[in-house]
Amino acid sequence: MTHEKTGGFLPASSAEMAARGWKYVDVVLVTGDAYVDHPSFGVALIARLLEANGYRVAVLSQPSHQAPDDFRRFGEPRLFFGITAGNLDSIVANYSGNAKVRDRDDYSPGGNPYFGDKAEKKLRRRPDRATILYSNLARAAYPEAVIVLGGIEASLRRFVHYDYQQQRLRGSVLTDAKADLVIYGMGERAVLEVAARLARGQDLAGIPGTCERLTAKEMEARDIPAPVRLPSWAEIQADPPLFLAAELTVDLQARASAADTAASEPLLQYQQAAWVVQHQPAAPLDTAELDALYRLPFTRKPHPACGEVPAWRMIRDSLTIVRGCCGNCSFCAISRHQGPKVVSRSRDSVVQEALSLAGQQGFSGTISDLGGPTANLYGTGCLSPQPCKRHDCLYPKVCKFFKIDEQAMLGLLEAVAGCAGVKHLFVSSGLRMELLLKTPRLLRRLLLEHTPGAMKIAPEHTEDAVLRLMHKPGSSVLGEFLALCREIGKKEGRNFHFTPYLIASHPGCTSADMEKMAARLGVLGLAVRQFQDFTPTPGTIATAMYVTGLDRETSLAIPVARSAGERLRQRQVLEHRQPAASGKTRSASQKALPRVKRMKRQA
Repeated sequence: MTHEKTGGFLPASSAEMAARGWKYVDVVLVTGDAYVDHPSFGVALIARLLEANGYRVAVLSQPSHQAPDDFRRFGEPRLFFGITAGNLDSIVANYSGNAKVRDRDDYSPGGNPYFGDKAEKKLRRRPDRATILYSNLARAAYPEAVIVLGGIEASLRRFVHYDYQQQRLRGSVLTDAKADLVIYGMGERAVLEVAARLARGQDLAGIPGTCERLTAKEMEARDIPAPVRLPSWAEIQADPPLFLAAELTVDLQARASAADTAASEPLLQYQQAAWVVQHQPAAPLDTAELDALYRLPFTRKPHPACGEVPAWRMIRDSLTIVRGCCGNCSFCAISRHQGPKVVSRSRDSVVQEALSLAGQQGFSGTISDLGGPTANLYGTGCLSPQPCKRHDCLYPKVCKFFKIDEQAMLGLLEAVAGCAGVKHLFVSSGLRMELLLKTPRLLRRLLLEHTPGAMKIAPEHTEDAVLRLMHKPGSSVLGEFLALCREIGKKEGRNFHFTPYLIASHPGCTSADMEKMAARLGVLGLAVRQFQDFTPTPGTIATAMYVTGLDRETSLAIPVARSAGERLRQRQVLEHRQPAASGKTRSASQKALPRVKRMKRQA
């Protein structure tokens, strides 16, 4: 079987490796997802990038985790194992926000989270804390292999973090996995540097965008300049409020470093008789580099061995136009993982991808999404005359130096909608209402031409005290936004519908706040359709507030709904407001897996 006959997929089996005539591979990428060669899947991006740079890459998708046998499928990689839990943190994939076992995994074949029909934990396709278990199995298969961790699970668990399934703090994934390196954030630059150094026989010290684990002796020898020291594991255990202090420091450093990554100080945290050292972030890709990444030859399909993958069906006809987010919402990890600096693809690049998509067999004529973490951040930037260390552009209001290019997004919509074969173009990703208020022409076009049914908006809450803790603009934004939309509708003779996305049990939120929100939504004429309980995922400021019970700004005590009863009471306030005949409406307690589009905002 030749490479062409496999449809262009990278080897996912020893037979496919042999079909290419390979006796070895340079890199084995291990993932908890089904293998989908689409740019919305992180493993596909990294695999194609390494391939484009001349490396032999194989993909080990959802390996058996009862023994190391699957990790020997391609032999020992010449350079390294690259390990990720997949597009989701494995605990988020396997458990609801209330730690109930999920019975569905949209990133697995057929949505079945198990190997076979038996719902047993040992048979889950994606094991709990997959990054650690995969690392241990790779080490068991090849004790001398280099093991590099990456993806959202490793990135957000790189320091002391909270695990909501175990309801306790855990140490760094790097120390638990005993891996050689963690690549944090968007890993393109770092993974190429790792591969290049290993190919030259060099060590992996000090690579931007990585974390190392060093002994005290190694620290002395390294002489790391001017580091910022985070509270240690022992210090946090003795004084839990230090967990919030540590998370705020990580957040501040991530935003400040966006102005000048080379000037960023290393972060250090001591745990398990070793130091976790986070080196300066890798510089974000620029527009030309992002364009080049999306030009790589993705098949945009699941590997034939994976069959139907629900997550792929949901995003197969979508296009990513922007990376990064400067919103910094307390409950969201996008700024920490993708970075606070917004980078947009060029119009030509997006149009070329749209034309390629439209030319694929089976394309329906509808592009389901033109987006990213926040679609209308496309074309935005910073006009500050000085490098900005804040990179918190939308809170408490839109920064005066924040550049909004309404015409850039309008021009992109027009160009993609005009592509041959494209009949419908929708924007389904999140939209920032405070920015749409400043771009009325864009809002009008989205409402009239690019909204599939109801427009999805994300006020998250309506009460100012809770919104402040969420790091979101005040409640007036929602009212002003709806008023403008209804004014446009009146002029056009149209009645627009909205689906607000809401969060219950966020730290600082009480049942009284939920009652006020429900009442306010009624006054605003918004039906309650989509909501979920707050989930204390790793790597967010909201999770640190949940753990410590402290206000992120004042360090004063705040109410936190932790018990199942408290969370149920808050959720029921909204459940009782749901439309009685809404058969498609689901509360978070009924959801089997977070929606893929929502995960873009989280992850």
